[in-house]
Amino acid sequence: MKIHKRLHEEGTAAILVTLAVVAMAVFAVNWFWPKQTVWHGLYYLFNLLIIILIVRFFRIPIWRKTTLEEDAVISPADGVVAANEVTLEDEYFHDQRRQISIFMSIYDVHVNVFPFDGEVTYYQYHPGKFLLAFDPKSSTDNERNTIVLKDTKGREILVRQIAGFVARRIVCDLHAGDEAVVGEELGMIRFGSRVDVFLPLDADVKVKIGDKMVSKETVLARLK
Repeated sequence: MKIHKRLHEEGTAAILVTLAVVAMAVFAVNWFWPKQTVWHGLYYLFNLLIIILIVRFFRIPIWRKTTLEEDAVISPADGVVAANEVTLEDEYFHDQRRQISIFMSIYDVHVNVFPFDGEVTYYQYHPGKFLLAFDPKSSTDNERNTIVLKDTKGREILVRQIAGFVARRIVCDLHAGDEAVVGEELGMIRFGSRVDVFLPLDADVKVKIGDKMVSKETVLARLK
């Protein structure tokens, strides 16, 4: 029986450390200032908000249903469209592609999903810098993962996970030959970060800069 997780396993250590630090901090405050005041209440509330933020960051939205439409490329990430332009993709395709960039804030779900069905034909991890995710150079200079997917019709798209200024860990355990199932987990990026999707030039793009993306649900484009 498949178990549907509500929290990503990558969050286990972070959540436990946060709980331990908060518990020690609260104990210390009450040790030195045992008499309860309104400031104690505000301090407890502040710590509770930190715990909620950390737990919320690692959430998995199991209630979402994957958009299953023929020729559709769904959004692999939550966030806001920060770029929608034709650019040179010089790692794998070595030609002009339509680039859709999705910026994820710390409030977004950070689990990334496969945008369509197919096969992983290329996977490469690149160490790098930690420029702000909105910086155009982050696509080529930051720590990143490049994943190329090919469907049964031979159409290929490239998905690039990019670490941001705050994000310092990209989680992805893929290999060439792995099956890509639309809506299933591709990986995740801890804290603020970005995902780029490179589409064929003839793709019918359905989003524009500033649009809010919902992973598994929002249709980015339709392939010809």
